[in-house]
Amino acid sequence: MNDATNDVREHAGEHDAWLAALDGELRRRGIEPGLARHVVAEAAAHLRDSRQPPLAAFGRPDVYAAAVADSVGEPVSGARRPPPGPVRLEARGIVKRYRRRPVLAGVDLTVRAGQIAAIVGANGCGKSTLLRICAGMVSPDRGRVHVHGTLGYCPQDGGTSEFLVPDEHFVLVGAGRGMGRAAAVGAGRAHAAALDWNPAGAGQARLLSGGTRQKLNLVMAGLGDPDVLLLDEPYQGFDRGAYVDFWHQLWRWRDAGKAIVVVTHLLDRLDRVDTVLDLTPVPEPEIRA
Repeated sequence: MNDATNDVREHAGEHDAWLAALDGELRRRGIEPGLARHVVAEAAAHLRDSRQPPLAAFGRPDVYAAAVADSVGEPVSGARRPPPGPVRLEARGIVKRYRRRPVLAGVDLTVRAGQIAAIVGANGCGKSTLLRICAGMVSPDRGRVHVHGTLGYCPQDGGTSEFLVPDEHFVLVGAGRGMGRAAAVGAGRAHAAALDWNPAGAGQARLLSGGTRQKLNLVMAGLGDPDVLLLDEPYQGFDRGAYVDFWHQLWRWRDAGKAIVVVTHLLDRLDRVDTVLDLTPVPEPEIRA
């Protein structure tokens, strides 16, 4: 038996031991068995393709399992949920005009920890503008916004760097949120697993499909465990399965105490949110002579 064969067997044994430890840690933390199997299978595929040692690729199995549990913990079962917490986002009297055309006219929005607010309305009614104002990217003409805590933002389009791979996005965004390289990559991959996406080994962002780029944006928004999440139609390009995964992730985030604002034009899930803000303009009454 030659040295190369011994090395292969030694690495295979190291991988198997690490994967078994990961499986045990995931189950110990209460991760649903089907999801635990999925996370372990994704990790095994990455180790097989990359030929990296598991500690270099993912870190210790208990640390990686903790990141998975933090990102994809199961929602509170049953109809009862914890009561909403403190106010995390407060927008008052928001007014915005573009070239004298009113877009937002005195909009108010309050979202507490543990709540999801949906912003709906016709195209061009100011949904994305309001979200950008809440994110501090656009200034209102009048009104004020207070964010109590940290914030993550997922744009409707853009937001990625064409020549960076997903792991490099995680490192870049994580650095801005005080995360080390390994922690950012581990957390990013854990968030991605909740969306049934494995970013390990993926190509540059410019080569990803539109739906996958939106998953990347959504993962980056959740890095660093922000208190407030602003999501602008983040499911663009998702298939039905990914769309369902997205809403389950939102409910998990809500049950973990995050305040979430999601812009949507799909109304089939509005019964599962806490607040709906409809920005569709109200027609002025017709004045008859």
